[in-house]
Amino acid sequence: MEDRKRDKQFSKNYDLEHLLTEVTELLSPANIELSKRDNSEKYTKIFIVGALRSGTTLFTQWLANTGLVAYPTNLLSRFYGAPLVGAKIQQLLTDPRYNFRNEILDFRSEINFNSENGKTKGALAPNEFWYFWRRFLPFDALDYMASEELSKKADLAGLRNELNALANIMEKPFALKAMILNQNIPDLDDQFENAFFIWIRRDPVFNIQSVLQARQRQFGDLDTWYSFKIKEYPELKDLNPLDSAAGQVSAINRSIEQGIAALPEHKKLIVQYEDFCQRPEFYYDEITSRLRSQADISALAGKDYSGEKHFSNTNQWVLEEYSKEQVERAFQKANY
Repeated sequence: MEDRKRDKQFSKNYDLEHLLTEVTELLSPANIELSKRDNSEKYTKIFIVGALRSGTTLFTQWLANTGLVAYPTNLLSRFYGAPLVGAKIQQLLTDPRYNFRNEILDFRSEINFNSENGKTKGALAPNEFWYFWRRFLPFDALDYMASEELSKKADLAGLRNELNALANIMEKPFALKAMILNQNIPDLDDQFENAFFIWIRRDPVFNIQSVLQARQRQFGDLDTWYSFKIKEYPELKDLNPLDSAAGQVSAINRSIEQGIAALPEHKKLIVQYEDFCQRPEFYYDEITSRLRSQADISALAGKDYSGEKHFSNTNQWVLEEYSKEQVERAFQKANY
């Protein structure tokens, strides 16, 4: 139903969907074989969590651009059902080590810092990779299951093995968005010895404004729910747009705060969006100090920071339907 309501530019390409399904069926046997070859945990998995519209896409683009990590690209996302085969194909087409007389350079492109509702452009730009996650998470009415149900119904071991194998093929720590499990962080952490969670937080008032703007872009109205259907969705979905969006941001942040509370310090990092925009190099140093495995240390060798010095902070009030003061009050009510 929600896809029928989407603005045309955000609607699914069903011809593409059918082709991707066919490719998955053809390549799955090879992917299974590759997964068996080496799914040991050599490299850290970096999971980026946070509320929708909190700055996670910008942060992921920046992290990818540093060269510090491997990550799911738009090209790799086309192989969401057989990502290990996809990683090999990506290496064949884009890795300079396999370049022969510049035959294929078309896939090489710079990662910029533009996106629209989380979507990026360019073969090697970061992709949200949600189709990959959903292969292992049998969510239905909600994008959430309590821990006991998740352990019984989800294929968390398969998720772990493929992420380990992806990192091993790419020979780097592997970073990706994990907001689909914002409310199941301990369950994801249990699968890895070296999981590392980065929580992107944003001033909640501007975060809520951005959620409402995303709803308008995606569906042409402020009422339609946008993003994952969290466990509070049944109580929030029919509220007025402001209270719904405020409750959404508040509930997600509350779940993440609870989820990472018990993690040791070296397995978590809180990134305030506004501060990150001012000093990204500080967070680069924080990340490198937390990558502890021997393979990580080898991958980090000689990688001094050479990225952006700062980013423009987009926290400006532009919403016409509600005032900043109204949003502040709605968040305080939702956070009570």
